[in-house]
Amino acid sequence: MVFSSMFAGLLAHQGGWDEILLIGGPILVIVGLLVVAKRRVEAAAAAAGANDPTVAPPADD
Repeated sequence: MVFSSMFAGLLAHQGGWDEILLIGGPILVIVGLLVVAKRRVEAAAAAAGANDPTVAPPADD
């Protein structure tokens, strides 16, 4: 009986991990999408620069 009441208490509050997922999950998705977009832009710029000799290569940051 003690175990079931402890389990119910854990489910009622979740210990905070669910709030971490609700905030951290979307942040990680957005950061991942930004990384992918940055790589695609840099690859497109490098390809455009390889075809056009007047364009300077991107600076390494």
